[in-house]
Amino acid sequence: MLIFCTFAIPIIFTKNTVSGKAKNDTNDNLENATEEIQMIDYDYKQYDTIKLLHADTGEIEELPLDTYLLGVVSAEMPANFEQEALNAQALVARTYTIYSIVHNNGKHGDADICDDSGCCQAWISKEDRMARWDEAERENNWRKIEIAVNTTAGKIITYNGEVIDAFFHSNSGGTTEAPVNVWGGTNYPYLQSVETAGEDAYSQYSSEVVLTKEELKNKILEKHADFSIDYSQSDCIQILEYTESGRVKTIKIGNLNLSGVEVRTLLGLRSANFEVSIDGDNIKFSVKGYGHGVGMSQTGADSMAKQGSNYEEIVKHFYTGVEITEM
Repeated sequence: MLIFCTFAIPIIFTKNTVSGKAKNDTNDNLENATEEIQMIDYDYKQYDTIKLLHADTGEIEELPLDTYLLGVVSAEMPANFEQEALNAQALVARTYTIYSIVHNNGKHGDADICDDSGCCQAWISKEDRMARWDEAERENNWRKIEIAVNTTAGKIITYNGEVIDAFFHSNSGGTTEAPVNVWGGTNYPYLQSVETAGEDAYSQYSSEVVLTKEELKNKILEKHADFSIDYSQSDCIQILEYTESGRVKTIKIGNLNLSGVEVRTLLGLRSANFEVSIDGDNIKFSVKGYGHGVGMSQTGADSMAKQGSNYEEIVKHFYTGVEITEM
């Protein structure tokens, strides 16, 4: 089975009003927590320790699984997100880690997983994470990360008794994507396109990229030497087909028909959910969402938590037909 990268992108977030059940649960957790959380010592058996490849140095570090996950959750999701969203991220990150170990096939040599967010999951040490937070927020932030990993200790997401490939991303633009539309191959039954309300409240929901006609031409020529375009033609740029989730499936640019996923990469767009317009010498791409769109949307998880959903409900919304299982 092919293993695809998560492309989990560190996300920029907006300050949102915290309300309802999720706010109360978070406050109760923090108020009842001691200065240092007593981490649950769960027996993960053969998965008790993982070998983490540090992509920048090539060094391999051995860490207890849940200690590693503290670094993943604190790197992947803003600590000011709702506690239930952080809990969901911890569960998803543990699941992705176990899947990566089971289906490793020597991808990282002697290591189980790497800390490159463009390949596996982002990771940051506690020391570095604390140094990047404002001093007044550090202790409460780290306490929330510990609660997330503790709350989900020993749990993974399964489908028909097998650990799932738990992809996640920053913002779905309101609807997640089926993996076949991103990477090809066969769809996973648990990775269906689902809708999530409230993602438009976050700064990653919409963005724009404006290129001159010459810039667009040069960017495509870097990959396709046979590319040509006549901007005098009214249909020189035309979206031909959308996926079921509303992302661009095929777009005609000059003499080429390209996938929306490839255009996203070539032009540095945040997602393949875009519209395009030509205004004089400029070409504007109006983009919705951030990331590949497959699996759990992190801002979608936070939005659901604000509306009162717990982490189990969040996970079962984004992954169809799954169970949350004790390892």
